[in-house]
Amino acid sequence: MSGSSTPPETGEALFDQVGPALSHLRRRTSGGRGDLTRNLILNVVSDAPGEVTVGAIAAEMGVSQPVVSRTIAACIADGLLRRAASQTDGRRTVLELTPAGESERRRFASEQRVTFEDITAAWDPAERTQFAQFLIRYSQDATAWSAGRTRRREDDAGSDPGST
Repeated sequence: MSGSSTPPETGEALFDQVGPALSHLRRRTSGGRGDLTRNLILNVVSDAPGEVTVGAIAAEMGVSQPVVSRTIAACIADGLLRRAASQTDGRRTVLELTPAGESERRRFASEQRVTFEDITAAWDPAERTQFAQFLIRYSQDATAWSAGRTRRREDDAGSDPGST
């Protein structure tokens, strides 16, 4: 890779830099603070395997419900999301992407692709491709890991502590 060199560290020292690097990457490759949060919410709603609530979005993003509620309200006001009655439990309100929300999500993705291409322009094409593949794999594995943790918490909450 040309430009910046990769860190010379290996093992623990290298892995200690992963979290800060991912955080730095998210901050530097978004259009702004509001865009980052809005993009995350639109992607969570789009990627959800079923119905999604405000609480589910907050849990997925690792923030409190009031924090995410403000951005969701703005997304609804801007026509990017809509509230709907749950098809499985009419007492619950779920969120859905509108066509404008899907368009905005695609716009964010396009901007992020351009940013990725700009940042990695001097990279060897094979390294660029491999890095993109690893980022996507990491994202998919993180989603599966998160879903597994959620299932375990739900299973633990549903078990009767007096029965063991």
